[in-house]
Amino acid sequence: MIIIDKKTVANIPLLEVVKQEFIQEKCATVFFLHGFSSIKENNLHYAYLLAEKNIRVVLPDAMFHGDRSESLSIEKLAFHFWNIILKNIEELDQLKKAYIAHGWSAENKIGVAGTSMGGITTLGALTQYDWIKCAVSLMGNPCYDQFARYLVEKVKEQGITLPLTESQLEEEYKKVSRFDLSKQPEKLKERPLLFWHGKKDPVVPYHYAYDFYQNMKELYSGHEEDLQFILDEHGEHKVSREGVLATVRWFDKYIH
Repeated sequence: MIIIDKKTVANIPLLEVVKQEFIQEKCATVFFLHGFSSIKENNLHYAYLLAEKNIRVVLPDAMFHGDRSESLSIEKLAFHFWNIILKNIEELDQLKKAYIAHGWSAENKIGVAGTSMGGITTLGALTQYDWIKCAVSLMGNPCYDQFARYLVEKVKEQGITLPLTESQLEEEYKKVSRFDLSKQPEKLKERPLLFWHGKKDPVVPYHYAYDFYQNMKELYSGHEEDLQFILDEHGEHKVSREGVLATVRWFDKYIH
């Protein structure tokens, strides 16, 4: 039997999905992060399939989302986009430490995955935490600096005035650049990493991640299977069934 437990760990509301027999056992763990304006419950299908593979899955709510909502308008929420991602990265370490301390997670068997904003978080977390054994980015983007500038330009194109000067914007770009995997690819340390992206994605254009993948292939020479990119020719900003199942196969192969 697979259990869904709603709980708070390290002051973060989350869902934990695990086989009943492993509730109090130390086991492989995947932290799965949701997208912008989404909620932890929206990724339960991933969690169920991963739990079937004897993996504990932790689905936290991001700041200002789900059980942490402050009823912000979508515009105000968007203004906090990068702050939410950086908070996600910070809280990921807090959750990991808590799960290790409770004896729920095997320290050498921890993976991270996420959709969209959660995928972006996953790629940034790889620059900070060596304890991530393997990862999956679904519609994510490793190029924090480029993507931050792209998003600002998209906002300006809509005629929206940002409450920041150009020099303030540059400071914000510097803040996120510290987590930019494309600028420090050596921090990936050849860990198993799977990308899934829709070629027609209008929200997070695929080419940032795809170009990064192409540039990284040489570093995986001799074990090319550890770095994979699934590009769905017809996909938009929604993960296909193939992408979901590929995520499950990836962790089943690399986390144990």
